[in-house]
Amino acid sequence: MKPIKKILIANRGEIALRIIRACREMGIESVAVHSTADANSMAVRLADETVCIGPPKGRDSYLNIPAILTAASLTGADAIHPGYGFLSENAQFARMVEEHGFTFIGPKAELIEKMGDKVMAKKTVKALGLPVVPGSDGAVTDAQSGLKTATEMGFPILIKAASGGGGKGMQIVREAGEFIEAYNRARSEAKANFGDDTVYMEKFLEKPRHIEIQVFGDEHGNAVHLGERDCSTQRRHQKLVEEAPSPVLTDDQRQEIGNLAAKTVQKMGYTGAGTIEFLYEDGKFYFMEMNTRIQVEHPVTEMITGQDLIAEQIRVAQGEELSLPRTPIKFRGHAIEIRINAEDPNTFTPSPGTITQFHAPGGLGVRFDSAIYTGYAIPPYYDSMVGKLIVHGRNRDECIKRLRRAIRETVVEGIKTTLPLHQWILEQPEFLSGDYNIHWLEKKLAERG
Repeated sequence: MKPIKKILIANRGEIALRIIRACREMGIESVAVHSTADANSMAVRLADETVCIGPPKGRDSYLNIPAILTAASLTGADAIHPGYGFLSENAQFARMVEEHGFTFIGPKAELIEKMGDKVMAKKTVKALGLPVVPGSDGAVTDAQSGLKTATEMGFPILIKAASGGGGKGMQIVREAGEFIEAYNRARSEAKANFGDDTVYMEKFLEKPRHIEIQVFGDEHGNAVHLGERDCSTQRRHQKLVEEAPSPVLTDDQRQEIGNLAAKTVQKMGYTGAGTIEFLYEDGKFYFMEMNTRIQVEHPVTEMITGQDLIAEQIRVAQGEELSLPRTPIKFRGHAIEIRINAEDPNTFTPSPGTITQFHAPGGLGVRFDSAIYTGYAIPPYYDSMVGKLIVHGRNRDECIKRLRRAIRETVVEGIKTTLPLHQWILEQPEFLSGDYNIHWLEKKLAERG
């Protein structure tokens, strides 16, 4: 085992700050890289060292692999933590990090590559015993053969980008006459967003939940799961609210799918944090994809388990065995996270600008993960998420009441945010009862007008 003494954080915003905090608690030095637009960010203010790696646009800074590796060399970093987004699931980056003598805080490049290709990922986990959504046997290479397969499967079907995510390159087809146009549109979107026009098909589930299992593996062959997160409150395939545990799973279902996920990553030889995502409908789970990184919503799991997932990533990366419980872990109460975006809560138009006043909520069971402060100018170049409000309660009802209170305490002025939208969501009877699915919010918003 080689202890890590200095970590370069190849990211920005709240996740960069989250990693800095974990480093400080572990006695590890931190290096924050930043674009010129982020020169006054909280991560830059709090890191032990900082390096500017380029101009504002992501492709010129946070996606600039040579600049990041040079910064790691100049500062004498031992390891690189990619956070989420940007290069976190870029197999080439992970490979280059290792080739240049740094420790990559994540899985091996080969597994990032395999799980990043949705077609390959589906084949891999199916062979390892995970249930998958019925669909095409691999990529769909031309429209006519795709139409034939879709007709045999039965409509509605979903066309998805093999290298995609976030709803891009995804088309729902409800009848044969719509197929050709939807197929061409999906390929075009996939090419534009991911540089790869490969698509595949799955049966479209009408009322599924989005259930994901947090997993961890180490290089000693150990693997565990830390329960599930229910991420079914979505708009355009983007998660807005995440909670744990799911209000629809039983303890037996939770342990069954969790153990199956843990065994899968163990068989794969997976190391570090990962999330296996499923669609859940009528008591059945269907593998959707695997994220080979820490998730935006990881605090939800931390709140109900009492485990620091970032610190565990670092420990595993430096060769330690998992410190997480090997027996079925005990979950404490209920946790909900809302993503606060700098957007108009009605039109969802981005709202960058300067924060003129900021006050974070507090009190028992309240956590606010963000890198914003009064006077901070939110740049227009990156994702619109500016913070995450996470609350914990003894049960779901208490958690929802606490979240409502915490939202009312939160002050973010100078820009528009989605806080009013979240307060509205928490008032809806379907959410309160737990009777909702991944299509629910969009339908509700359409009804609201």
